[in-house]
Amino acid sequence: MAAFLTSLGLRLGLRRRSFRLYLTVVYSGLFLASGTGLLGLTYWLADTRFPVTGRRSGTGPGSPGVLPGQQRAAALAAQAQAIQERGAALHSLLVMSGIALAVMTVISVGLGWLVAGRMLRPLRMVTTAAQRISASNLHERLAMTGPDDEIKELSDTFDGLLGRLERAFDAQRQFVANASHELRTPLARQRAFIEVALDDAGRTVDSLERACARVLLASEQQERLIDALLTLAQSQRGLKLRGPIDLAAVVSDALQTRQPEAQGRGLRVSARLAAAPALGDARLAERLAVNLVANAILHNIPGGWIEIATGVSGGNAILSVANSGPVIAAAEVQRLFEPFQRLGADRISGHNGFGLGLSIVKAIADAHDAQLSAHALPGGGLEVQARFPGISPGLPIHKAPAAVAQPAAPPGSSSA
Repeated sequence: MAAFLTSLGLRLGLRRRSFRLYLTVVYSGLFLASGTGLLGLTYWLADTRFPVTGRRSGTGPGSPGVLPGQQRAAALAAQAQAIQERGAALHSLLVMSGIALAVMTVISVGLGWLVAGRMLRPLRMVTTAAQRISASNLHERLAMTGPDDEIKELSDTFDGLLGRLERAFDAQRQFVANASHELRTPLARQRAFIEVALDDAGRTVDSLERACARVLLASEQQERLIDALLTLAQSQRGLKLRGPIDLAAVVSDALQTRQPEAQGRGLRVSARLAAAPALGDARLAERLAVNLVANAILHNIPGGWIEIATGVSGGNAILSVANSGPVIAAAEVQRLFEPFQRLGADRISGHNGFGLGLSIVKAIADAHDAQLSAHALPGGGLEVQARFPGISPGLPIHKAPAAVAQPAAPPGSSSA
C-alpha cells in the first residue's frame, strides 16, 4: 500500500518526500487497518451466528444414527448441502466485503490527499512567507486568523520572530549609522588640521608640530572609539571561557586607576567592598567596573559623591555603583544603556565620551548572564546594580580587602 501511494505521488509530480503524502499514507493505512479489522470481526460473527443446522439437531457427522437408513441418508445429504451453502455464503460475504474495502481504501486515499492538503495549507502560507520575507520587508506579518489551535500558535510565534528580527535589524542599522557618524568626526578634524597647516603660507616648524599634535589627539580619539566598539562587539558575542573572579578585587583596581580624576573634581568616594565571587571573564568584568566608575565620575557634579559596594546576596555576586549628578527622568534611564545615547548637553556637545560606556556595561552583563538594573535617584544621579550568578566558595579566587575608601580617576573612552 505504501509503495502504491509513493508511486502515485511520483506520478503526481512529487519527486521528493512530502508531508502531505506522508499524512495521506497514514490516513489511508489507518482506514485500511480499521476496515480489515471490521471485516474480520464481521466474518467471525457471521460464522458463529449461523452454525450448520445438523450440529444442533444431532445429525451431523459423528452423531449416533437414530434414523432409518433412507431418512438418515437424506439428512446427511441435506446437512452436506447446508454446509456447502453456508461456506459459499461466508465466502461471498468475505469477497464482497473485501471488494468494498478495496474500493473505500482507494476513495480514502483521495479523501486523505484532499484533507491533508487542506490541513497543511496554513503551513504552506508560513513557508511561502518565510521564503518571501527578507531584510527589506521584515515589517510584514502573517496575522493568521481562525481558531486558537497549534497552527495559529505557530503563526503567532513566527510573527513574534519577525518582530524581534525587525527590531534587531533596525538597531543594527542605527548602530552602524551612529558609529559612522562618530568615526567621521575625528577624521574630519584630522583633515581640517592638515589642510589648515598646509594652506598656511607662513607655516613654520612650530606650527606644523602643533598641527601634528592635534592630529595625534584626534587619532587617539579614534582609537578609543574603535576600542570601545570592539569591546562592545566582543561582549555581545558572549563568553567562550569562564573563570573565577572576585568583583571586589576588580572594583578595587578600577578605583585605584581612576583616583586623579576624582580628586580633581572634588568627589567624595565611599567603597564597601566585600568578597563577591563569580564566574566570568576577568578582563571584561574589569571593563564593566571601570565603565561604571568612569560614568559615576564623569556625570557627576563638583563636590558630589560616589558610593560603591560589592558583596553576596541570595547566592548572587553584587556590584552596585551610585552617584550624585543631574536629575534624570525615569523614562530616560533605560535609553542610557543603548549605544551612542547621551542626555541633555552631553548629547549636543559630545564632550563627555561617545555614549558607549553603559551600553558596553549592559553587553558585558548579558554575556555573564548577570541581571542589570538601574534607577534615577530622587535628588539627582543614578544607581546601577549588577547581579552576577554566584559560585561555590571552594574555588580559588583573588580576594580584595574587605573595605576600601578611595577616589576614582579619569574615565577616558569608557564613559557613557
